[in-house]
Amino acid sequence: MGTESSQEPLLLSTKDDQTSFLYINQTSFLLKSAKWVLKFAMWVIFISWASFMFLSPSDSVHQVYSKVVDATSGTLFGITGSIFLIYSGPVILIGFLAIIYLWISGKEEIQEKKKNSASFRLWTFPIIIDGPFGVVTAAELIGIMLFAVYIIWAVTVYTIKNISLLPLMDITDTGKRNLLLLELTGLRFGLIGLICMAFLFLPVARGSVLLRLIDIPFEHATRYHVWLGHLTMLLFTLHGLFYVIAWAIQGRLIEELTDWKKIGIANLPGVISLVAGLFMWVTSLPPVRRLNFELFFYTQQLYVIFVVFLAMHVGDFVFSIAAAGIFLFMLDRFLRFFQSRKTVDIISAKCLPSGTVELVISKPEGLQYNALGWVFIQIRQLSWLQWHPFSVSSSPLDGKHHLAVLIKVLGDWTEKLRGHITSVPGEKEKDESQGLLQPNLSLKASIEGPYGHESPYHLTYENLILVAGGIGISPFVAILSDILHRIRDSKPCMPRNILIVWAIKNSDELPLLHSLDMNSLCPYFYNILNLEIQTYVTRESEPPLEEGNIPKYVSTSVYPAPTCGGMSSLVGTGNILWAGSYMVLSTIGFVVLYALLIIFYINPYNITTWWYKGILFMVCMAAGIILFGGFVIGLWHLWDAKNGKNIDDENRVNGLNHDDSNPIKNPSQDDFVNNIKYGQRPNFKEIFGSMAERWGNVDIGVMVCGPTALQTSIAKECRSKNFGRMSNEPIFHFNSHSFDL
Repeated sequence: MGTESSQEPLLLSTKDDQTSFLYINQTSFLLKSAKWVLKFAMWVIFISWASFMFLSPSDSVHQVYSKVVDATSGTLFGITGSIFLIYSGPVILIGFLAIIYLWISGKEEIQEKKKNSASFRLWTFPIIIDGPFGVVTAAELIGIMLFAVYIIWAVTVYTIKNISLLPLMDITDTGKRNLLLLELTGLRFGLIGLICMAFLFLPVARGSVLLRLIDIPFEHATRYHVWLGHLTMLLFTLHGLFYVIAWAIQGRLIEELTDWKKIGIANLPGVISLVAGLFMWVTSLPPVRRLNFELFFYTQQLYVIFVVFLAMHVGDFVFSIAAAGIFLFMLDRFLRFFQSRKTVDIISAKCLPSGTVELVISKPEGLQYNALGWVFIQIRQLSWLQWHPFSVSSSPLDGKHHLAVLIKVLGDWTEKLRGHITSVPGEKEKDESQGLLQPNLSLKASIEGPYGHESPYHLTYENLILVAGGIGISPFVAILSDILHRIRDSKPCMPRNILIVWAIKNSDELPLLHSLDMNSLCPYFYNILNLEIQTYVTRESEPPLEEGNIPKYVSTSVYPAPTCGGMSSLVGTGNILWAGSYMVLSTIGFVVLYALLIIFYINPYNITTWWYKGILFMVCMAAGIILFGGFVIGLWHLWDAKNGKNIDDENRVNGLNHDDSNPIKNPSQDDFVNNIKYGQRPNFKEIFGSMAERWGNVDIGVMVCGPTALQTSIAKECRSKNFGRMSNEPIFHFNSHSFDL
């Protein structure tokens, strides 16, 4: 009896396991099928939209476009609605589908996939290294070439059209015909600029669902915004310049520049918009930006004037060509405004001998981010206007209630921060080798983020080479911690071989990497993970007097649960359901408000002034976000506050075990290889060649964080190895992790 009774649960358990396995398989199949359908639909919409934009200068596409506009212009929204639907509608629709896609993707765990051989990937294959665009991958090069082809194609087609229109104008005077050609050419440049502007604001919507969909983090997308900004402003400048030349020759320059038509294009708002754009453009050029970053930062806020007066310049229906990207940026900006209003507790601050500051910031338990995350920090005791981006140095698995960043003291703001920390009475007498720990420091911060990759791509490579320069080791500390946590907790994690190459100037920077207590975090990790660290101290020819003793500081691992000062979870890269609801309801609100405006104001009062309708269009965009999106934000905040309170009540006692005194254990040489070389710089050709021989025909994820020169060197080596690759050698996948505004 005892044997039978003991076996019965086992039999039941086996049956349940089979049923559960079948359910998991069915669920997985349904999720994958839904993702495939959504991905296919989004690709069809995007390709159709991009093809239309590309071919729009041609007569055949323009005729189809005109017929669609004529057929739909009799609706409530008129021609504005038609153009918005054609140019901006597909972007919004892709965003809606992306919400569902990301929600489904969030239900899937990372799968450990073993590949028999290496494979090339366009987005990690560096092609151009030393060009004006910096390091450019194959995927980026394709995008650049497509834009270049479009510009050449559009200018050529429009020039032919302009010349063919001249005989129809019945103008015999050659001078007048040339002036008309100048104005027509200026008009065409303005139209091409609007097409480029449809893309301009998409990369700078930091938490945008579109960036999350294609898994491009904000720090990477910023460079695309820079490229598009230069192109757009060049086109708009040519647009204005051709008109100015024509008007100056005719002797009516001042009259035309100050003209503000009610029906048709209003020139003066266009002049104001262009001047604001030129200020932004000039101050964004590398020489100006490097000399005076604050001037660059403040003049970038002129985008408000640039966009508002552009809407007044062209009117509502022309402005709707670029409206989708601007609307998504406004959505992101309004959400960031609410997130950054909350004051965040800085739990502790440490000033390290290497000239680095570590800040540990309070966060709610449910805040979602990846190890390769960024945050923007503002400390009002230092400046009310300055926001600075920093890489997160802690894994999301390190602690439920804290997030850490390492800040290199380089400029005025960071000097003020270090001075503020060290000015507290009694702290100067502390042992500097241990850092200055101030758990009760009265320092508050405002935070935007975290931002970063949608998926933890560092977990998708079995072999990793992490190359850092100086403080660039910060995100790799987070990566290593994340991997060790996952190994300890038996979570999906592909990395098995990791090489860290770290170049520093002086040995006092060594504690930055050794702050991670790997043995305590994951005992016997070396049974699963092969870790090798090569550190190069470039400005010291030999070890300091205390040879073999790396200076260490205390690394606090347990922090109290936040009471009211934790980071806001109102971030676009967080909860996809709330972020999606915010986007959808704001869009519906915009459409509803614009419809009501037409029904009760524009039509009854016969409003026909172009510039005025352009302003009303923008007001409806903003009002839809503020009223409808603000309602979602309010509910989101209440939901987080309620759930956060319950979590804090449950974890308060455990969270208060604040352990500041656990010294870092020295890892044994059997755990991993740790070589420190003095007076040398890393020979990447030799290092990469050695790894190629050791690891064979595999994919190697190469991640670099450091100065531009370091990124260039690594990109060159990846390209060289990939182009000269033999069948039994690996493919090096280049990934940069550096933020440069």
